Order: sequence, then C-alpha cells, then structure tokens
Amino acid sequence: MSREVIAPQVADGPIRLSVRVIPRAKRDEVGGERAGRLVVRTTASPVDGRANAAVCRLIAVHLGLQARQVTVVSGHRSRDKVLRIDS
Repeated sequence: MSREVIAPQVADGPIRLSVRVIPRAKRDEVGGERAGRLVVRTTASPVDGRANAAVCRLIAVHLGLQARQVTVVSGHRSRDKVLRIDS
C-alpha cells in the first residue's frame, strides 16, 4: 500500500497548504489525508464564510500561530482549498 505525503509548497516567504474541508462535522479537528490534502473537519457550516474562518483558526491553533497568519487563497466556495500561512 503506497502512502502519499502531504507536502506544503514552500517558496521564499509564505507557505501554501492544500486542505480538504469537511464542514458540519461532529467536532473540530485537523488530521488525516485525502488525495494528497490535509483533512480539516469543522463544526461550522459553509455559510457566509464561517467554515473558511473556522479552518483558518483551526490551522493557526494547530501550528501555534495567530489566526490572521492563515488565509484562504483559493477555493473559497469549495471543499478543496489552498491556504497561505505567513510566519
């Protein structure tokens, strides 16, 4: 059984991380992998950007960063998103 490794795209500056969001989950959690993307589960619903904000907060907490350091750069209305992580 082969296993894909989730690899953020690193360049000079911010990191880009591909995630798969599961909204309306039973609990908030970061973990797992699906099709080369990090799986993020959130209890927030995908209405008015609530799930996007929750995902940014979860990733920030998971990495020990402030919420403003994580932003969605693509996939605002999709379950598959690319996040920008500023250090």
